[in-house]
Formats: sequence, structure tokens, C-alpha cells
Amino acid sequence: MRRKTRQVRAGNVTIGSGAPVTVQSMLNVIASDAEGNVRQAVALEKAGCEIVRMSVPDQDAVRSFAKVREHISIPLVADIHFDYRMALESVAAGADKIRINPGNIGDESRVKKVVDACRAAGVPIRIGVNSGSVEKEILAKYGGPTPQALVDSALHHAALLEKYDFYDTVISIKSSSVPDMVQAYRLAAEQCDYPLHLGVTEAGTAHMGLIKSAAGIGSLLMDGIGDTIRVSLTADPVQEVYAGHDILNAIGLRTDRPQLVSCPTCGRTKVDLIAIAGEVEKRLAGCHKPIKVAVMGCVVNGPGEAKEADIGIAGGDGCGLIFKKGEVLRKVPEDRIVDELMAEIEKM
Repeated sequence: MRRKTRQVRAGNVTIGSGAPVTVQSMLNVIASDAEGNVRQAVALEKAGCEIVRMSVPDQDAVRSFAKVREHISIPLVADIHFDYRMALESVAAGADKIRINPGNIGDESRVKKVVDACRAAGVPIRIGVNSGSVEKEILAKYGGPTPQALVDSALHHAALLEKYDFYDTVISIKSSSVPDMVQAYRLAAEQCDYPLHLGVTEAGTAHMGLIKSAAGIGSLLMDGIGDTIRVSLTADPVQEVYAGHDILNAIGLRTDRPQLVSCPTCGRTKVDLIAIAGEVEKRLAGCHKPIKVAVMGCVVNGPGEAKEADIGIAGGDGCGLIFKKGEVLRKVPEDRIVDELMAEIEKM
């Protein structure tokens, strides 16, 4: 069961309990390159990104931000560090949400100006805390950026927004350590009712970053904790979007995409199943049918073990069987297996 939270609204997307867990990513084009940011934002939206974030460090970035806002329909978040004026400019440029660390934008008067601007425009604020941004006094109290230290920092900033009667807040508490990240979010879930944005920061490359994110984000989502996610990868942001949806699909929180199951192969396999499975996965990327697709290496693991699959293939000796719900439809040559499978999926 999902944890009960407040709800906030960023543009046309609701964040919090009662709303689907959303998938986010972030633009990584130089902020002053308006056309480049527009192209990447459009590509991310096409890939299924539901909320996109952009760094806004200066006035050139504000102009780029405004251009991006004109070309996408999903919510656009302004990522602000140090210069509170960029938050104000971003709200004026149409930001659907502001991400700040209140501790690095100056004194309370500046925080209040951001809060007032966001309230007037109906724009929520995401408080972003990580192990490198915890206040010195909190670090001293706990001896370092422990999970509770991260939570204390986040709730300190949330209380500052509450002081100015602002509650449209989302909290993120990220760490590059999966155990610390998981523990921090569990503590936060116990100590506040704000929606939580999940992520493992500085997770790594497409390979290791996905593993760490799946472990951390997946663990929390299985506990009912988390309202929006970002899979942070040192890779094309489009891969972050696909990975986010894959995690949600794997744990049953999304049913609008195919679920691919495939066997690990063994000495019975007489087709190039690794290449076949990779090609099927690639060609299913844009499919939005809630079906289970099986790619199996032989008749032992084919219509038998994978009989619950909606559609599948089982390798033979240079050929393959196409089957539905365990019933064999026909035999096809190895070089036609993927095309024949996709043709059947098109009919479903």
C-alpha cells in the first residue's frame, strides 16, 4: 500500500498518494543552448518522461528555459543553486516547479521571496538535500551525513517554508550510498507527510547506475514509499526515462508497457537467443501494450515454462516456435523469428 501524503500539482501532473508514481529526468545540454535544450526536452517527452528538470544558473539559461517551456507539454522544473533571483525569473518564465536547497540561496529573506513568488503562481517547491549539502551543525551532531542527518536537514528546510505558510513541497534526500539512501527515505516517510522524490545521486554509468537505482528506488517503492523517481545515469537522459519505466513495470506499478521474460540460455539452445532477445527488447521500447512477451531458448523452456506469456518464441535447431498462452502457432526460420513475433504483437 502506498504511503499517504499530501498532494502537490506541477503543471498538469499530480504528485503524491492517489496519483501514479511519475518518471523524471534532467536536461544535460549546456543551459545557454536554447535549441539544444528544446531538442532534448522534446526527445525526453517522446520517450515517456513525465517531468523534466533544467539547470537555471544565469539569465541565458532563463531564456533557454522559456523556450523549452514553449515546446513541451510535460511539467518543466527549474533547478536553482545559489542565486535566488533565478528562481524568481524561472517562475516568471513559466516554471511548473522549482527545485532549491534553501540553505544555499542566502538568508531567510531570499527564501521568503522565492516562497511568495511560488505561492502566487501556484508553483510547488522541491527541497533537494544530499550528503554534500547538509549543514555544519547537523553534521557535527551526527558525526557526518548519516541518514538521520539528511532527514533533519530536509525537514529543517521544510519548516522554513512552513514558516511562510507554504506546504506545496516535495522532498528529496539523495545519497550515492544505496543503504544510506534507503534508510533516509524510510526515516523521512515516518517523520513527515510530504511527497518524496526518489533517487540515488551520482549513481554511475548506465550499467552500475541502473543497478544501484533499481536496488534503492525499487526497495522503497515495494514498501509503498515514493511518489516520483529519477534514475540518475551518466548516460543519455533518454536511458534514464526507459530505466524509470522499467523499474515501475518490474514491480507492478505500471502496466502500460510489455514485460519481457527471457531464459538465460544453456547447452540446449540452438539459436542465437542473446541477439534475438536483445532485438526484441529494442523493438518493444515504443510499445505500450500491457502484455507479457517470452523469448525462450528451447521447447523445454518455451510453451511449457512460459505458458503464462501472452505471446512468445521458443528456439529450435535453427528455427523457432511462435506461441500464445502456451499454444504453438507455427514454426518459423531463425532469421524471421523477431519479425514474425513483432507481427503477432501488432495484431494484439
